[in-house]
Amino acid sequence: MQHPSQPDPKLLDRLAWIHSGCLAAVSLIAMVNLSGWLFPALDPVMFRGWMLMKANTGLLLLLSSLSLICSQEQRKERTILIGLSLGAFVFLVAGTVLIEYSFHVSLGLDTLLAADAGSSPPGRMAPQTAASFALLGIVMTFIRVTSGLGGLLIDLFACGLGSLILLVAAGYAYGVLHLFGLTHSTLTAPQTLLSLTLLFFVVLGRRAERGVLSIFVGSGVGSGIARIAAPMSLLIPFMLEAGQSHILQTGSISPEYSAALVTVLAALMGVGVILTLGWRIDGLEQNIRDLSLRDDLTKLFNRRGFFLLAKRGLQHAHRSGTPFSVLFIDLDNLKQVNDTFGHETGSALLREFADLLTKTFRETEVLGRVGGDEFVVAGDLSEAGISLAALRLEKATEQRNLQRGHRLTLSFSLGSATSDSHRRESLEDLMTRADTAMYAAKRSKKLKHHS
Repeated sequence: MQHPSQPDPKLLDRLAWIHSGCLAAVSLIAMVNLSGWLFPALDPVMFRGWMLMKANTGLLLLLSSLSLICSQEQRKERTILIGLSLGAFVFLVAGTVLIEYSFHVSLGLDTLLAADAGSSPPGRMAPQTAASFALLGIVMTFIRVTSGLGGLLIDLFACGLGSLILLVAAGYAYGVLHLFGLTHSTLTAPQTLLSLTLLFFVVLGRRAERGVLSIFVGSGVGSGIARIAAPMSLLIPFMLEAGQSHILQTGSISPEYSAALVTVLAALMGVGVILTLGWRIDGLEQNIRDLSLRDDLTKLFNRRGFFLLAKRGLQHAHRSGTPFSVLFIDLDNLKQVNDTFGHETGSALLREFADLLTKTFRETEVLGRVGGDEFVVAGDLSEAGISLAALRLEKATEQRNLQRGHRLTLSFSLGSATSDSHRRESLEDLMTRADTAMYAAKRSKKLKHHS
C-alpha cells in the first residue's frame, strides 16, 4: 500500500523518545509488582491494590516491554529475533489462560511464579487482560510485517487491542465492570490497564511508521488533521457520558434535563472540533501556499507569488481608478561579491537587503525577488508616492552603510513605472518600463563612476 504522505522525520524522532519513556514506565510497574509477589516481606511498603495485578501479568508486561525494545529497527538481527520470540511467548501464555477460562481447567501456569490463594481461580489474570495480551503478542510477533494482506491483518489486530483497552477503560469509567461477568478478584488492575495503554501507544507508533496507520505520522495536511481529530473523537464520547453519569448520580437535575444538557454539549463540542480542524486546515494551507510562493532565501515572494498578488492589486487599481506603481531594483556588484567572498556572503547580503525592503515598505505593498539579484515592489502608489518610497529605501541603505560591522557596502540601482489612468497597462508592461528605467539608472551610475 502506498503511503498517503511521507513520514515526518522530526515527529518520528519525538515519538522514539516518548516510546522509550513509555517502555521504561511499563518495565518499572512490572518489576515493582513482581518484587511484591516474589518477596512477600515487601508487602507492607507496597501501594494499595498492588495484588490486583497478578504475578504472571507483571511478567508478561515486562516481557512485552523487552520485546518492543529488542524489535526496534536499529537493532541487530539476532536481537530483533529475540524480541519477536518474546512476543510469541506472550501470545502463548495469554492463549493458555484463555483456554483455561474457556474449558474451566487449570494447566498450572497461574501459580508458577507465586501462589495467590486469595483469589479464585488463584493467580490467574482476568480474561480481558489475557485477551489483550493475546492480541498484543500477535502484533509484537509480526510487528515487522508491513505490506500486503499480512500487514493489514496486523494493523487490524492492533486496532482490536486498542478497542479492548477502551472497553475496559469504559467499564471503569461507568461502573459496568459486571459486563465482563467478573468477580472483584479477576478485575483488570488499574496499573495493568495503564501499562497496556502505554504498550498499545508504542505499538501504534511502530505500526504507524508504515502501512494503513501511517496517516498519523505523515507530513501532509491529512496527517495533521488526523492527529487532531482522532484524540478528539475518542475523548468526547467518554467526557459526555461521564458527565451525564455524574449528573444522574448527584440527582441535581432530572434525567430529561440531563439528556438535553448532554445534547447541547455534544453540539457545542462538535462545532468546536469543526472550528479546530478548520483553523488547522487553513494554517496548513497557508504554509503550503507560502512554500510555493515564497523565496527560500529572502522569505519575500518568488516570481510566481509576486505576479499572482501584484496582478490582483493591479486589477483592483483598474477597477477603483487609483494609480499603481512598480519599483524594479537591482543589487550592484553581487557577482563580484560571490566571486570574491563566496556565495554565503552574497546570500547574507541578499537577506539583509530583503530585510531593508520589508522595514521600508508597507504590508500592503507586494515585495518579491524575481531574479538572482533583482527585487521588485508593487502597490497602490502614485508616481510621487513611489518616488518617496524609493527615497526612503535609499536613506535606509545609507544608514546601514554608515553602521559599523558591515565589511561590504550595500548598493543598488532602481527604476519605477506608474500606470497611466488613461491607458490600462498590464503588469508585464509596467515591469518592462521599470526594468528599462532601472538599467538607464545603472548606466548613468557607471558613467559617473568612470568620469
